[in-house]
Amino acid sequence: MTDTSRIPQTFLKSAVTFDGLPHTPSEHFKLYFYAALLHIFSRLSLDLSAGSHRPDAPSGAQVLSADEQTPLEIVFKHFPFLAGYINELAVSGLQGMTLDESLSAWREGVLAWESAAPQMLPISSLCRAASLDYADITLLVAIGLGDEDARFGPMFAAMQGIPAQHRPTIALLNAWWSEDDGYNGVRSTLRRLQELGLLEVTNPDAPRLEWAFEPCGLLWDALRGERSPRPESWCAYHPPEALPRCEDLVLPADAAHSLEQFPALFASGNLRTFIVRGPQHNGRHMLLHTLARAMGYGVLEINGFAPRAEARWKQVGPLASLLQAIPIVAFDLAPGETGELPALEGYRGPLGVVTGRQGGLVGPVVEHSLTLSLEIPNPAARRLLWQRSLGAETSPAELEAISASLRLTSGNIQRAAQLAHTYAQLAQRGAVMLRDVRQAARALNHQVFETLAQRLDTSGDWSQLSVTEETLRELRDLESRCRHRESLQEALGAAFGGQLNHGVRALFTGPSGSGKTLAARLLASVLQMDIYRIDLASVVNKYIGETEKNLNQVFARAEEQDVILLLDEGDALLTQRTSVQSSNDRYANLETNYLLQRIESFQGILVVTTNAADRIDSAFQRRMDVVVGFRLPDAAERWSIWKNHMPANHRVEERFLREVVNRCNLSGGQIRNAVLHASLLALESKDGQISTVCLDQAVRREYRKSGAICPLAVSGD
Repeated sequence: MTDTSRIPQTFLKSAVTFDGLPHTPSEHFKLYFYAALLHIFSRLSLDLSAGSHRPDAPSGAQVLSADEQTPLEIVFKHFPFLAGYINELAVSGLQGMTLDESLSAWREGVLAWESAAPQMLPISSLCRAASLDYADITLLVAIGLGDEDARFGPMFAAMQGIPAQHRPTIALLNAWWSEDDGYNGVRSTLRRLQELGLLEVTNPDAPRLEWAFEPCGLLWDALRGERSPRPESWCAYHPPEALPRCEDLVLPADAAHSLEQFPALFASGNLRTFIVRGPQHNGRHMLLHTLARAMGYGVLEINGFAPRAEARWKQVGPLASLLQAIPIVAFDLAPGETGELPALEGYRGPLGVVTGRQGGLVGPVVEHSLTLSLEIPNPAARRLLWQRSLGAETSPAELEAISASLRLTSGNIQRAAQLAHTYAQLAQRGAVMLRDVRQAARALNHQVFETLAQRLDTSGDWSQLSVTEETLRELRDLESRCRHRESLQEALGAAFGGQLNHGVRALFTGPSGSGKTLAARLLASVLQMDIYRIDLASVVNKYIGETEKNLNQVFARAEEQDVILLLDEGDALLTQRTSVQSSNDRYANLETNYLLQRIESFQGILVVTTNAADRIDSAFQRRMDVVVGFRLPDAAERWSIWKNHMPANHRVEERFLREVVNRCNLSGGQIRNAVLHASLLALESKDGQISTVCLDQAVRREYRKSGAICPLAVSGD
């Protein structure tokens, strides 16, 4: 233990040089740590030399007395731990100088050491971006001394005369820092540090002079040189070495060109923000990560909050400067929404923004921005992505089938490939096959659509549908349109001008029970795709704008997952626009207008069914690629439907079955219901087989349900 009674007021060496000190963030922080200590030592000497007590000390507070000892000896007597710091400072190059003289020497030594650094250090980066200087950082570090050594807390409490307050107050800081120390005013400096989020007030309800300050924990960790600060729910840091390289990406030619040009444009000052639009899980974040690595930056992901509404936004700039990382802000905007991007204080580097196709962006940083849209990869790009994700075990033919049948985003390809490997291992196969990928994609679909849509079971082919030849021909044309929706655009002439997208929109019209929903399910089966029926109860919302948001979400997810959307009884949403008589009419028309635009821009497969085509707005019908009309089946079609639905072991007389077919003009849905009820009656009988009596009762029940008279003769049973 050092004998504190013999510690002199001068240091031992002649000059302050840090030539042998490595230029690391942690050593940089230590230099400012000792700069703050030197400043406090000099202020303590002046304060204690002025008298043995402070007139503003509250009654009963512990006050240091001078007695006959030197000022520093008084401090060391009450706080002996400071002697260790004096010993550490003594070997740093100070000699023959008073404490006040050592302050200037230390400052010159630190600035010289900073200027000789081979690369930008975090604190230097923050100072340059936030217009801070040596004195500002010294004050900031002095406020956080207790975060490094808890023994400074009681010292602050004793100096302030407030035993319970271990944080420095504005009154104490005003007494210790003055304009003579190179400050324009400690209050303005404190206010600036608060605006940057570097300082927080622990007791904002107290009188202003009693405000106590503490550094922001997240920024303090970065300030002291931690390259992986504590994890936070609203941000995540990725160092440059953990980011992907350019060769890891599969990008279109225009996107790759923009990526190459951005660093030079940013260096010239013509560009500040890089905005990437597109569907979710489509490589938007990865593209910005690659850009950050190419420019020598890390990445600071900002998630889950609106910048203007969150106090944390002011911490983003200083944190990005300290970590030397590019902030990436993610927006999930609904139609008509606007994301605001205010200026980032304390940061001068590039900014990345990720958002979807919908919504707008405003703010000063958007004025100098470059926008890039990432669309779903084409078949060639998907094949390369599948090849990288599945490995060499999958055969070229299987890869070709997978890439051609599943139009997924790049991120969903990677996720589905990982899950497909699991399914292949469960089947004890080394290579992933198409059925494994389809099973994996179905698992991803269930997670996305479980709240807004319902998956329908699919099986069979067109032979299970009894319709007219014309209707069947239209359905087969629809199947062909769906299969070639990507290659069709390349086969068109110049007159189309690129107006056609990859979406297919079909309208099925006809009376209830004529097979519209069954046809949609069979279409999904022959295309080997999943089909989801939009749940109108979950989508339609009484609050203004919420229906559009829900519709946009389900349409966007369908595009990303490559599933068929079924809008059953679509006339409920595609209603005709009316003259505006009230506010309700105006908002109903707005909802219809939005749905009209969203269907036109939809890049997936949409099937709309209705039994009231006259109530659908004509603008919707014009935008449908295929319109298929269904009608009630004739006698021959009814015979086929009855044969397809009746079990093989029934005991219905053929004479009676033909009479039902010829005399009962039932729809396909009614025939299905009749067979279901007849099967239930058969289960109640002794042999469990559908008899003539069971079928007769089931048919009559269908007529009673519709309020019509059954044309069958009354039987004797």
